[in-house]
Amino acid sequence: MKKLTFLLLISLLTTQIFAQNRLTPELLWSLGRVSLQDVSPDGQTVLYSVTYSDIKANNSKRDLYSVDVSGDAKSLKKLTATPENEGNAQYRPDGKKIGYLKSGYIWEMNVDGTSPKQISNFTVNGFKYSPDGIHILYINDVKYKQTTAEMYPDLPKANARIIDDLMYRHWDHYEDESYSNIFIAKYMDGKIAGEGPNIMREPYDSPLSPFGGLEQINWTPDGKGIVYVCKKMSGKDYAVSTNSDIYLYTLNGGVIRNLTEANKGYDLDPVFSSDGRLMAYNSMEKDGYESDKYRLMVMDMKTFKSQDATKDFGGNAHSPQFSPDDKAIYFTSETKGTQHIFQLSTENRKIRQLTQGTYNYYDFVATKEALVARRCSMSQPHEIFRVAYGKAKPTPITQVNTATLAKIDMGRVQSRTVKTTDGKDMLVWMIYPPGFDKSKKYPALLYCQGGPQSQVSQFWSTRWNFQMMAANDYIIVAPNRRGLPGFGKEWNEAISGDWGGQPMKDYFSAIDDAAKESYIDENRLGAVGASYGGYSVYWLAGNHNKRFKTFISHCGLFNLESWYGTTEELFFANQDIGGAYWGENPPKSYATDSPHKYVGNWDTPILVIHNEKDFRVPISEGMQAFNAAQIQGIPSRFLIFPEENHWVLTPQNGILWQRVFFEWLDRSLK
Repeated sequence: MKKLTFLLLISLLTTQIFAQNRLTPELLWSLGRVSLQDVSPDGQTVLYSVTYSDIKANNSKRDLYSVDVSGDAKSLKKLTATPENEGNAQYRPDGKKIGYLKSGYIWEMNVDGTSPKQISNFTVNGFKYSPDGIHILYINDVKYKQTTAEMYPDLPKANARIIDDLMYRHWDHYEDESYSNIFIAKYMDGKIAGEGPNIMREPYDSPLSPFGGLEQINWTPDGKGIVYVCKKMSGKDYAVSTNSDIYLYTLNGGVIRNLTEANKGYDLDPVFSSDGRLMAYNSMEKDGYESDKYRLMVMDMKTFKSQDATKDFGGNAHSPQFSPDDKAIYFTSETKGTQHIFQLSTENRKIRQLTQGTYNYYDFVATKEALVARRCSMSQPHEIFRVAYGKAKPTPITQVNTATLAKIDMGRVQSRTVKTTDGKDMLVWMIYPPGFDKSKKYPALLYCQGGPQSQVSQFWSTRWNFQMMAANDYIIVAPNRRGLPGFGKEWNEAISGDWGGQPMKDYFSAIDDAAKESYIDENRLGAVGASYGGYSVYWLAGNHNKRFKTFISHCGLFNLESWYGTTEELFFANQDIGGAYWGENPPKSYATDSPHKYVGNWDTPILVIHNEKDFRVPISEGMQAFNAAQIQGIPSRFLIFPEENHWVLTPQNGILWQRVFFEWLDRSLK
């Protein structure tokens, strides 16, 4: 008996140690989230922020840091340590100060973090120094319309909205009668001369809501003008169009000129060569198509004529930036399940891929000697790297999470090529549990990507984290099915109007191929996904021919008719579904692609997750799916987050999401 007790104790201790070497939700949320803020004018110092979550307090705290571009740990400085969050940090053009936002006010400090001082007596939502250092542009919300209470002042307790047009709500909020406008204030030696004039004075947003930032607003290099992105539409017109333009405002005279009026799709993210002669920007050609190819356009600022510099380049071109000598423009692009930095010569327009490897590169700053870029992979959260212009291997500048992750066993990530039903080659990522033993049999999860046109790349997430799934002893099958960028325009566009067609066949090809492996238990397969991935799960639930033993759908589209009637950005639905469900010849998608048409075939346990502040895919979609499962007696559970939008952003909700996710999988697959 004593021997048995001893053996059980040893087994328990071994299990605990093994578990401690695995990624857990709590550990995932305790990792620092690194953001690149700026690089000093001389290119020698990197300014960045790290955000840590306080799980008990259910909030997050962001501080600013600096380090030598070499990554020398001795040079590391923590610049802020206050109860507030600091962000929007940038070096003053002369490099002598760092400006940043705290509690909405503009602050400055010495480059070593000393002598912090509030320099604005008014709050802003973001700001940028002018290159000549004599102005600051900032953005603020401006109220243009009356509220219902203002319309009926004798009914102060009436709580209602009166709506006369579309786009009355967007992403996760109702329209509040206010719009983001741009202001210019005079600045001199750490002092702002009061609030400046509004250069827009129009009920339109700049930057664009909900995801636009200060990358959509920039100074001309001489400090005499501002270019900004704006979509000058409202109501139904705004809901069905993507036609944003880039406007040039000149400080002398206040003249505003539309630089991209001829193009009818998105025009975004303008940047200048150092001499101001050229402006590069992103552009989509087709109005209403938010996943059209991101072209890199180059405009001659004397003639205001543009050319597509990536006409012969098959991929997208995101976030352009000139080299300091103006001989190159750098941009990021999806390519074969990764995202890398590319270099475009401004002389001969030749393009070459600058970075390599199984990584994703995001925002970056080009210095004279190298690029400073943020990078991650499925096995490593974001850190900042130095990328030399030659062939030298990128070197880490920050190592915020290195020590913690050194104690964690990560699963192997491997790519495989799978033949689709129409004979195409499809890249599929396979992620294996730590300590993978091919002599054993494991349950497997088919991961269905959202977007729908969003690549299954080397991303790191606090929700859809493949290493977290692998740590729970699941093999993940993550296909780059039809309708994703990084594999050519034809592959990317194949999904429009065919949501329930070839993309679903691609999912079957991926999971059927994986299930042939001796180490995958074909009787323990699940399918999981969010947004279009959640739609995919609902569709598969009615068409899988008993392949799967469980499903999890988060914020998925269940009934395309009800979704079309309740979503906000109708241009997306018009492009991907083909338009409204009424009329003489409604798009075939409503009859063939809507998951609710196949709900009578459901026979498999399903977990439905949805967020009440998701106005892109309203919660009624999740309600319909859960109700249908319950009425048919199918084992099901409904997890609702009342305060989350299309994402899950708060620590405790994020951890709860993971716990319920794996409790459901363990119950149905283990």
